[in-house]
Amino acid sequence: VIFRWWKISLRNEFREARPGEIKESQEDFLGDSSLHIQIAIVFGAKVLEHVLSLCRGNYDFLERLPVPLLLHIISFLELEDIARLSQVSRRFEMICNSNALWKNIVENLCDTITPEMKELAHEMGWKKFFFTNRLQLQLQLRRRRQKQDAQNKELA
Repeated sequence: VIFRWWKISLRNEFREARPGEIKESQEDFLGDSSLHIQIAIVFGAKVLEHVLSLCRGNYDFLERLPVPLLLHIISFLELEDIARLSQVSRRFEMICNSNALWKNIVENLCDTITPEMKELAHEMGWKKFFFTNRLQLQLQLRRRRQKQDAQNKELA
C-alpha cells in the first residue's frame, strides 16, 4: 500500500516541499491504525473500508460494476432471482426496484408498447406497470383517455 500526500499552501516555506510517501506491505498496513485514521480523514470511511477489504482479499467485483452494466445483466434474470438479488444490499435493492430496470424488462418482454402505455408506465412506475394485470391496465388507459378528452373539451 502506497500513501502519498502533497502539502498545498500559500506560505513560502512550503513552496519547495516534496510530496510525502509511506510504503507498507498489506500486512503492515492492516495493523497501522494511525494510517487508517489519516486515510479516513482525507478520503472518507468508504475509501478506507475499500482499501482494507482489498488488503484482506475481500473484493466484490459485482458490487463495483457501473449501474448501466448491472441493469443490463439483471434484466436477463428470472423474476425470483431479481427479488433475491434485491435483498443482497441497499445498492442492489435500489437497482432491482428502479424504473430503468423494469422499463428494460417490460420492453424486452412485451411485443408492442404504445406511447400511451409508456406514459402510463412512467406515471405509475414501470415495476407496478409490469405486475398490473391487463384488464386493470386497459381500465386505467380508458380512464386516462376519458380524462384527456374532458380536458380537451374544456380547452375548446
